[in-house]
Amino acid sequence: MKARYAVLLGLFALLISCDDENINPAETGSLIIKFDNRVGEEDLELNKEYTNASGETFTLSKLNYYISNIILIQSDGSRFVVPQDSSYFLIREEDPESQRVRINNVPVGDYNKITFTIGVDSLRSTLDISRRTGALDPAQSDAMYWTWNSGYIFFKMEGTSPAAPAENEHKFYYHIGGFGGYDSPTLNNIRETSVSMGSARAEVRANKVPEVHLHVDVQEFFSTPTTLSIAEHPAVMFAEFSLTISENYASMFRFDHVHN
Repeated sequence: MKARYAVLLGLFALLISCDDENINPAETGSLIIKFDNRVGEEDLELNKEYTNASGETFTLSKLNYYISNIILIQSDGSRFVVPQDSSYFLIREEDPESQRVRINNVPVGDYNKITFTIGVDSLRSTLDISRRTGALDPAQSDAMYWTWNSGYIFFKMEGTSPAAPAENEHKFYYHIGGFGGYDSPTLNNIRETSVSMGSARAEVRANKVPEVHLHVDVQEFFSTPTTLSIAEHPAVMFAEFSLTISENYASMFRFDHVHN
């Protein structure tokens, strides 16, 4: 009887190990991050009218932003830092494919937190142009580079609103950049954000590619932590108020769900 009991315990332990899918830390897989641009509960549509926290109606004609320096964090606290050469992405509302970021060679495991930078760090911004390819190629970046200021535009929002000046055809725009300066200190609008999945897990396996959906909320841009009025600030680039705007765009990202 004792021998049979011991065998049953052994089989039970084997079943538990099967539930853990026999994770081999040496194996790798892939993970997709979907950046779903929203306006509150609605999917963002360019040229559709919305109302912001200041009660101003607006439409957007462009929304672009850089995501970089991604770190994936497992539920046990272990971290996978995406190699920097593979960690720069330009998200464009006009291009649905750009909104699905695929990370390869990820160690298998259960991930429940993602940290990333909104913008392009100072080191990469000042590297030789030969090291800035793909999404960072100034000639291919959808005008996300200031040639006059030798720097990337981290976040670009353009649109129209009755609250914007009539003499500029009611257009408004926010072109925000600034990595802190090369030879001397300047504005630094590089922002880092962390998104927790709560009790959810992105299960990276050699034969399974989870897709993590993040909502990127334009309403949060106009309200958190500072309420932003188009009438008061219809056009902002390399100005002191850009620091306030960068704090707001760092608040736009939140976890929605994951497909395993």
